[in-house]
Amino acid sequence: MPKSITRKLNKYLSIALKPVYKVYEKWLWLQISEGPIPKHVAIIPDGNRRWAKELGKPITYGHDIGYLKLKELLKWLWELGIKVVTIYAMSYENCMYRSEDEKKHLFGLINQALNDLMNSSTLHENKVRVRVFGRLDMVPAELIEKIHQIEELTTNYEDRCINVALCYGGRQEIIDAVQKIVRDVVDGRISADNINENLFSKYLYTSHLNDSLDEPDLVMRTSGELRLSNFLLWQIAYSELYFCDIFWPEFRKIDLWRAIRSYQKRERRFGR
Repeated sequence: MPKSITRKLNKYLSIALKPVYKVYEKWLWLQISEGPIPKHVAIIPDGNRRWAKELGKPITYGHDIGYLKLKELLKWLWELGIKVVTIYAMSYENCMYRSEDEKKHLFGLINQALNDLMNSSTLHENKVRVRVFGRLDMVPAELIEKIHQIEELTTNYEDRCINVALCYGGRQEIIDAVQKIVRDVVDGRISADNINENLFSKYLYTSHLNDSLDEPDLVMRTSGELRLSNFLLWQIAYSELYFCDIFWPEFRKIDLWRAIRSYQKRERRFGR
């Protein structure tokens, strides 16, 4: 059955079975509440554009509702006690090839998101550090200024962390790291013989994270696509992957809890 038909059926079922979902939600919570909770969750919130097109709405509407869903998700994650969240806000390819109008709208949404965070009591009460990384040379100057403001504002917070991958590409990150290492070897700051995984990690965009939290425990992607799209290629070598069929604007708390349940049932081997 085509994915579009499956999604529509799921949507109609979710409406018809809404009272049942309340019971199911409680049952699902009982299953996950005593299990291990990932410390670091990374998210590929995919499907905003296709969701809007199916509704006959402009693409920008899909991004707007997707942002509201992201605010919901952060609340759910904090409730679970998850310490680090990494959000794939815009890929390197998005910033290269999307239309100027769409990029302008997305940059505006990210600016709004940073403003909302800065004015949120939750950010300060929970000591949430905010970091934005990627090819920021592709980002408008006014947004760069806002990024610097929120990073400076939260620089001393250590309890939790929100990472925003913006104009980010995993291959580009690795290339940037290699270039920095080569320069440091040539300048005599490090020896080529000392290069290992730990050293290499210090040259990545995510080097600001604590060693125990720098790699995501769980990576979630919505929309039914079974690919990583150049996201955190180094960091997710041993992460658990979870793919969800529904578009991002339709993501529900029970979908998050299902991902957590799936994570809890797996035996993490870290390549062994």
